[in-house]
Amino acid sequence: MSNAKISIRFFDDREVRAVWDEQNSKWWFSVLDIVALLTDQDDYAKTRNYWKYLKAKLKKENSQLVSVTTQLKFLAPDGKKRLADMLDYSGIIALGKEFPGKKANPSPTLGGI
Repeated sequence: MSNAKISIRFFDDREVRAVWDEQNSKWWFSVLDIVALLTDQDDYAKTRNYWKYLKAKLKKENSQLVSVTTQLKFLAPDGKKRLADMLDYSGIIALGKEFPGKKANPSPTLGGI
């Protein structure tokens, strides 16, 4: 995905990194940013560990959510480009449903996606 458009979206004043996929005409969002938002967690290591645990659990349950996760090179918090798990809009909605009591529809502030 060369010449990818990178964007920072905000939801409840939290950053959510996104990459535009020109070929498929859709945005891909950082799973870690979404997990941090849904867990109200600011610690990157704790967020990464939470996603690692949740991803393993979902994989064990044969969740389709894991199969729709893609990896793209993305600027990490340490400033280096690394492969990161990404989800499209429908994947975010599915991920949100894994968090009881949380908003599963981020469309009001992630609108225009």
